[in-house]
Amino acid sequence: MTITQPLQLLAPLSGVLVSLDHVPDPVFSSRTIGDGLCIDPTSQTLCAPLAGVVSNLQHSGHAVSITDERGVQVLLHIGLDTVNLAGKGFSALVEQGQHVEAGQPLIEFDADYIALHARSLLTLMLVVSGEPFSLLAPDNGRVACAQPVLRLSLGDSRANVAQEEGEALFSKPVTLPNVNGLHARPAAIFAQAAKGFAASIHLHKQQDRANAKSLVAIMALQTAHGDTLQISAVGEDAELAISTLTQLLVDGCGEAVAPVAVVAPVVQPAELSSKLLRGVCASAGSAFGQVVQVAESTLEIPELAADQGVERAALERALSNATLALQRLRDTAASETQADIFKAHQELLEDPSLLEQAKDLIAEGKSAAFAWNRATETTATLFKTQGSTLLAERALDLLDVGQRVLKLILGVPDGIWALPDQAILIAEQLTPSQTAALDTSKVLGFATVSGGATSHVAILARALGLPAVCGLPVQALSLANGTQVLLDADKGELHLEPDPLAIEQLHAKRQQQQQRHQRELEQASLAACTRDGHHFEVTANVASLLEAEQAMALGGEGVGLLRSEFLYLERNTAPSHTEQAETYCAIARTLGPERNLVVRTLDVGGDKPLAYVPMDSEENPFLGMRGIRLCLERPQLLREQFRAILSSAGLARLHIMLPMVSQLSELRLARQMLEEEALSLGLKELPKLGIMIEVPSAALLADLFAPEVDFFSIGTNDLTQYTLAMDRDHPRLASQADSFHPSVLRLIASTVKAAHAHGKWVGVCGALASETLAVPLLLGLRVDELSVSVPLIPAIKAAIREVELSDCQAIAHQVLGLESAEQVREALALQQQAMVETALETTPVLEN
Repeated sequence: MTITQPLQLLAPLSGVLVSLDHVPDPVFSSRTIGDGLCIDPTSQTLCAPLAGVVSNLQHSGHAVSITDERGVQVLLHIGLDTVNLAGKGFSALVEQGQHVEAGQPLIEFDADYIALHARSLLTLMLVVSGEPFSLLAPDNGRVACAQPVLRLSLGDSRANVAQEEGEALFSKPVTLPNVNGLHARPAAIFAQAAKGFAASIHLHKQQDRANAKSLVAIMALQTAHGDTLQISAVGEDAELAISTLTQLLVDGCGEAVAPVAVVAPVVQPAELSSKLLRGVCASAGSAFGQVVQVAESTLEIPELAADQGVERAALERALSNATLALQRLRDTAASETQADIFKAHQELLEDPSLLEQAKDLIAEGKSAAFAWNRATETTATLFKTQGSTLLAERALDLLDVGQRVLKLILGVPDGIWALPDQAILIAEQLTPSQTAALDTSKVLGFATVSGGATSHVAILARALGLPAVCGLPVQALSLANGTQVLLDADKGELHLEPDPLAIEQLHAKRQQQQQRHQRELEQASLAACTRDGHHFEVTANVASLLEAEQAMALGGEGVGLLRSEFLYLERNTAPSHTEQAETYCAIARTLGPERNLVVRTLDVGGDKPLAYVPMDSEENPFLGMRGIRLCLERPQLLREQFRAILSSAGLARLHIMLPMVSQLSELRLARQMLEEEALSLGLKELPKLGIMIEVPSAALLADLFAPEVDFFSIGTNDLTQYTLAMDRDHPRLASQADSFHPSVLRLIASTVKAAHAHGKWVGVCGALASETLAVPLLLGLRVDELSVSVPLIPAIKAAIREVELSDCQAIAHQVLGLESAEQVREALALQQQAMVETALETTPVLEN
């Protein structure tokens, strides 16, 4: 027996000790993984509690294991459910296999980001090798990083190695269903189950294997969703162990797993824990119909091929046919926005990186189908892990294109789903191609588990007039086909057992909406004047010449936001001066010299990258190089755009608007550059220059900005997410990131007050301006202009004609004193109902 001294473990970070019994996760609180302690952290660097080797470092950066020379294994796990963050918010300072000293920094983490996006920041230090220990600090006291907190009692240092006797038995291959692989929780459950058998058991991944009774060894395999695993066992109960553990793997080791079936198993709604599933509105509206579960069928893809020439020809032929099919979709698109989506898909087919990856694999003897599928899936995975919402959505576009070409290579017809009438589609996700092909005579709406409110699928749904919800819980995929559901996309809800009265009200509401919509179109050219004679401008948010033309046809009084980045995105080279100038001039001529044209300068950056403008990767692109910050860092880009915009001066009442301004120095520098470019062109009169109010600092400094600008335009989307510190596209937070929140409304009110004190006008170009419910509120706050989504121009103008300004001011004053967005919405809904009823009682139908 070797005599060993007790081993002290140091606190891996500073914070408050929390008993494992109080950790809200049964795997940790039950000590399944191991015993130890929990810290609610006040520091943001995880340090080594002992000297040893980094025996496992998870790719996601949320967990690390240290093993010392005596075999003591300690697992450090930052937060709960943090594996779902896919590495976002974590920065590893060491590598797997590296020797570290006690107290050495291991991982830095962004506590604010993790607290917002994960279930908890509680951090675990667990002795997974099982040594007994005593606590050196009170279990509810504060500890400092590197303070001794545990004393381990070490016994015989000789390893007790189990002898393997007999021939090993192997399981059938198992495809790992866990979305995040065997991270700490499922790995612990698997290891705990394996310890219940006497046999020596190993888990195999390709040529690597791990002791199935060791949590650290299993995690070191770095498994991922879709990996093929096998179990081997030697011993008297080996057969039972393999049978039991194989089923455990198939079932996800106690964790919800990714759906793999083409059609979800039939489960009656009564089996679900809730009769209401919540997500995020992707396309407004509501519908009552029957559930139809849809998914892509699995394609059989041969890996190897004998003739490289044949395979290259097959790939080229499929790419050519896919390009033609996408061109047909572009030619028949109902709007330029839809056409641009499929134009972007065509450009993906020409991407040199994808083509090079596929051709290299063909040269290695792979089939064209295998090579193309591997190239697109690898690139899509890369997009998904970059921490950018935009890139994650582009991953879906890439997979859509990949499937289109793959089917052409394999000769699989791209058939249209056979759907019943009144279908509400439920899917893990839909692709843009699938959405564009939907038969709207049968499909009333759809709901998906994945996807975002700004994705191409959401854009297409709005263009088709289909209500859609994204970000539903995975239980939606278990709904039985034919189940009657009510899809209320406005609220982001799917009702599984809707009240018959609610269905009746829905039908009546839709009929009223259709009649109202027809009346709004007939009266679209009428001025937007309140009942007591106050005129408000209703202009359009556009991103193309076609949209500007549509806006004028629908009664738009100008363009309140021209998103100039449409000229720069989805291309490999910057637009020329001629291309830009011709586009701005064409849009200005469409408006004419009596209407405002507000051109927003280039609003791209971290979350909207340009292929031809090198930009560093950013941990949080929404707080990085965006808008005016990026343009001032690359002044030639801004100067070129100023020159192109100025070419349209005189064709319309030209206004230039700077995005993402947060400090006066940015405005002053941009104004100086504009003046210099105007002077070089010989212009005697500068266009109006304004800024967007979309960050709280700009709103709070509005009284200082107002003397130096000609106007403000409030971007409520970004203003809301920056004020509330909530990502407006986050599936769990989007419903709370509500522009009706009183804090946002107070910033709008203070901006308007500061602007009017200096004789400057204020517009709202964010999504709030396009909500009829918000119209009385914005008018009451004395906003001068509403710039709205093109199709909604008639509805917003009609809403203005139905109210009196005095009533609007009263409701605005009332809601500024409320506590929540929900209270504001309720108050406005009641007021709107009263206003509409009064208007219907006292106003005859207007005629053109």
